[in-house]
Amino acid sequence: MVAPITLHPETALSLMLAVISSSSTPLLLLNKELRVVAASASFCRAFGIDPGSMPGQEFAKVGAGEWAMPQLTSLLEATASGAAEIEAYEIDLHRKGLPVCHLIIRAHKLDYSDKSQVLLLMAVADMTKAKADDKFKDDLVRQKDILLREVQHRVANSLQIIASVLMQSARKVQSDETRGHLQDAHHRVMSIAAVQQQLAASTLGNVELAPYLIQLCKSLSASMVHDHEQLSIKVDVDDSIIDADVSVSLGLIVTELVINALKHAFPEHRHGIIDVFYRAHGQNWTLSVSDDGVGMPENANDKKPGLGTNIVEALAKRLDAEVVITTAHPGTKVSIAHSQIAMVENVILEPA
Repeated sequence: MVAPITLHPETALSLMLAVISSSSTPLLLLNKELRVVAASASFCRAFGIDPGSMPGQEFAKVGAGEWAMPQLTSLLEATASGAAEIEAYEIDLHRKGLPVCHLIIRAHKLDYSDKSQVLLLMAVADMTKAKADDKFKDDLVRQKDILLREVQHRVANSLQIIASVLMQSARKVQSDETRGHLQDAHHRVMSIAAVQQQLAASTLGNVELAPYLIQLCKSLSASMVHDHEQLSIKVDVDDSIIDADVSVSLGLIVTELVINALKHAFPEHRHGIIDVFYRAHGQNWTLSVSDDGVGMPENANDKKPGLGTNIVEALAKRLDAEVVITTAHPGTKVSIAHSQIAMVENVILEPA
């Protein structure tokens, strides 16, 4: 084991002064009275101070007195007494005619061979450029957010205009079939507008599914249900938070299935309820839309799938999910299920 080297106090101080003087980091060596014992050339250069004026200078009078900050002085005095250490104290240095410098101060009481003399080593890190870079990035993010919100606002207005034009056209045409197609298009545009509004309120690319589907179904109900005592839409969704892209697909699936139920499940002013349900277990999830209406016609399997059915199947395929249609006794239930089979040590575990 190598024995520690003990230096004479004057030798230790001389060595310390030499190290400080040549340091590339701005350094100050202060005594108990907070007078400058030594300053690195880098400190004087960074803050435009004459090196010859530094030895013996009161810290509060360094430069033009811009370092005279009561809280910083108190922290340095506490450090000199051994009651504290300054680990990372942030200050803004204001100098006449110059930009503000954002600095981080660190100060420690030195432990060396002369116990009768108290010395503080203060290091200064200039974070002005880093802070400016961070501010620039923050400004870019804010500008992007403002532009995105403006685009979303314009999209919402455009969708409302398109929906209005479609409804006006539906009122003017003589053909019942054409009117039905235009009304369907109107409902789809309105539902997409509701999807867009909900996504605009989301953050970090994620969407809380429950409020999203609740708002979507409220929009569908408001635009398609004329008597809310006759027909209602209920939403039962867990607290899942999902990716925005997935939520768009789920929202469009719900839109198509709810529209289909409203159009076909309750003829002749029949009363009823449409239930929208969603549950997730890990990566597996199930979405269903069911009604207590008249159910599927006997020849349903013989009919060519409509536009809504094709849309649902295409969206489900995109989500790697399976569409299952069953009789709900009464009514109809359409389920879209995404399930994964986990394999552990060659044992297949079916999802719960």
